[in-house]
Amino acid sequence: MIERFLKQTTFTSTEDYNEHLEFIIPEHFNFAYDVMDAWAEVAPDKLALLWTNDEGEERRATFGQLKEESDQAAAYLQSLGIGKGDPVMLILKRRYEWWVAMLALHKLAAVVIPATHMLTKHDIIYRNTRASVKAIICVDDDYVTGQIREALPESPTVKTVIELGAKLQSPSLPAEDGPLWLTFKDIPACLGGSAPMPANLAPLPREAKGAAFHDNDDTMLMYFTSGTSGEPKMVAHDFLYAMGHLTTGVFWHNLSPDSIHLTVADTGWGKAVWGKFYGQWFAGATVFVFDHEKFDADRLLRQMEKYRVTSFCAPPTIYRFMIREDLSRYDLSALRYCCTAGEALNPAVYDKFFEQTGIRLMEGFGQTETTMTLGTFPWMEPKPGSMGKPNGQYQIDLLKSDGTPCEDGEKGEIVVRVGEKKPVGLFKEYYRDPELTHEAWHDGLYHTGDMAWRDEDGYYWFEGRIDDVIKSSGYRIGPFEVESALMTHPAVVECAITGVPDDVRGMVVKATVVLGKEWKDKAGDDLIKELQQHVKHETAPYKYPRIIEFVDELPKTISGKIRRVEIRNKDNKKQ
Repeated sequence: MIERFLKQTTFTSTEDYNEHLEFIIPEHFNFAYDVMDAWAEVAPDKLALLWTNDEGEERRATFGQLKEESDQAAAYLQSLGIGKGDPVMLILKRRYEWWVAMLALHKLAAVVIPATHMLTKHDIIYRNTRASVKAIICVDDDYVTGQIREALPESPTVKTVIELGAKLQSPSLPAEDGPLWLTFKDIPACLGGSAPMPANLAPLPREAKGAAFHDNDDTMLMYFTSGTSGEPKMVAHDFLYAMGHLTTGVFWHNLSPDSIHLTVADTGWGKAVWGKFYGQWFAGATVFVFDHEKFDADRLLRQMEKYRVTSFCAPPTIYRFMIREDLSRYDLSALRYCCTAGEALNPAVYDKFFEQTGIRLMEGFGQTETTMTLGTFPWMEPKPGSMGKPNGQYQIDLLKSDGTPCEDGEKGEIVVRVGEKKPVGLFKEYYRDPELTHEAWHDGLYHTGDMAWRDEDGYYWFEGRIDDVIKSSGYRIGPFEVESALMTHPAVVECAITGVPDDVRGMVVKATVVLGKEWKDKAGDDLIKELQQHVKHETAPYKYPRIIEFVDELPKTISGKIRRVEIRNKDNKKQ
């Protein structure tokens, strides 16, 4: 499949990859038609999706079945007036129907807006009005449907709500009382309902659905970034964004048609399409989904053992909890390849996982605005804690605050150099916000806002967000370097480093720490002193945390990123 979209499909080195990576771009590229339906034609019986949940239910879908179901869903959604350019919000957790709905909406050239099930009424109103959402497809969850109902009176653009699930008692609302609300008994089986597929809604050829008439730079997907600070931004991606993830699945995840790949990700954030959709199906791999309400490392490992998962990707948080288990109790003999992204990986976690499994964690870096921009590829030797090297589809650089390039060893902002042609995978814009777009993307550069340094071998090392850097007594301290030092202490499961205002030093370093359960009864002054001495031993003494607070959990975004801004704001209120 990938030979349809790449001029060279195998690479042996970073130099080979960077020199010869070149996409073949169709005039009207549509992932659902050009990749998924193409797989259905050449390998209709190949297993594409293996879904299970924490109640023991299981569903398997071949490429042929997904084509049929997405065709039916597209025809049905079209009958409701959903078409090219219409914004549709999906709040579906990890329900099987999310994958069908995504493909169906792509076939209609609608604009998909995946969202988390944790949204409040305020969040939903904000998204509905900012993006002019026309329809919402949601799970039959009392909290989710309750928030949507409360938001609808202040969401004038929403015309239809489709509630997927078995709540037969939920009535359909007549159009004159507001948006049409459709439930289980109203919608066809392709979207998880009980109604038969109307005979007059037989799937139409691609050209008749209008997808052939979208341009590659039309908007296909939008994410409201969860963000570590400020209001969510609307990140708009075009139809080539999907192609940008070919490198994610085929090269970074190192997948092939015989792979069974699991990425731990909620479908409401960007990591889901990074690891559970585009790149994996470019490779023809089987996407494995474990639909669960609450994360439990033991339960996840049991699923990986049972279903013989061969490839795994998760944020560092997940690995931190996994290595707390005795991994020798699980049969992970099928597991061959593991990756991590979402935030920087502490070397101590890498070392412990390698010690228990013999598998090297291959780190990657990117943003909601991009596909993977930096990564550790199969032909590279990983350096624990490093994000790897630039992905050949982007021209990456490090710039100092005065705009000049950094030398090796100097800290600077990660930027993407954008020439006359936008790189495949880079976002279009912050939707309806030209000022914010220009602030991040101007003079031929996209500014990521992330800080790093590069070593003499060309590997990049994460330092933190520009706003997270702590300035204390004239020193600039990156939170990640202190966090990595703390993580090597056996008591620490997770930690976040922030700066606290100080009259003498300007700021002092604070550590907010989650302890292992066997250490919680030792929380106190003695352990604080022990952790402080540990950091002084592991890194430069001036970086040690003068303040340490023990907590049960850290504030995080839905994507698992630590919200240091929330900790800072809380501390500032105490001042």
